[in-house]
Amino acid sequence: MSQPVPPPGNPYAQGTPGQPDGQNPYAQGAPGQQPAGQNPFAQGVPQQPGGQNPFGAYPPAPAPAPRRNNVGLGILAAVVAALVTAGIYGAILGGTETEIGWAAIGVGFAVGFAAGKVGGSNPALPVVSAILSLGAVYLGQLVGIAVFASNQFHVSFTEIFFEDFGGLMEAWSEGKDAMTFLFLALGAAAAFSGAKKAS
Repeated sequence: MSQPVPPPGNPYAQGTPGQPDGQNPYAQGAPGQQPAGQNPFAQGVPQQPGGQNPFGAYPPAPAPAPRRNNVGLGILAAVVAALVTAGIYGAILGGTETEIGWAAIGVGFAVGFAAGKVGGSNPALPVVSAILSLGAVYLGQLVGIAVFASNQFHVSFTEIFFEDFGGLMEAWSEGKDAMTFLFLALGAAAAFSGAKKAS
């Protein structure tokens, strides 16, 4: 007993038993699918009534920190920086026996930067920093003379600096030239600029 041979063609193109002829159940949309051409996954995030975001609104940005404006602390920081850098500057001058422009600029910038960083944006700080840097560069030059004299005459630095400070000032006055004042001016300008940048 033989079974009928199906007509030529692709048997998978025929409808599945129980389906109307010529219809492929796999070509149909899945049950419950959106109408043809619409992708249910292409929809936007469900919105709450009134257009509100269900995930909540972004929190407001924090208020900017208040600008520092502490003149007293700024001046104190500048004084400390002036004393420290004057000692370093003097040691460099006494050790090299040469006036160095970049060292004077470094002294001024350090004084101004300390004032602006600690004291803030008060307009008086750059001016005060410039004045203090003049004193720091001058004091550094006196320290340099004392270091040089200590090496030359084999006398302790403290004895020369603290017991004969007047003699150091006289030696500075006799040895000053145009470069001496130029370095003073460079230090003051660097201090003014450093305070502006740090505030």
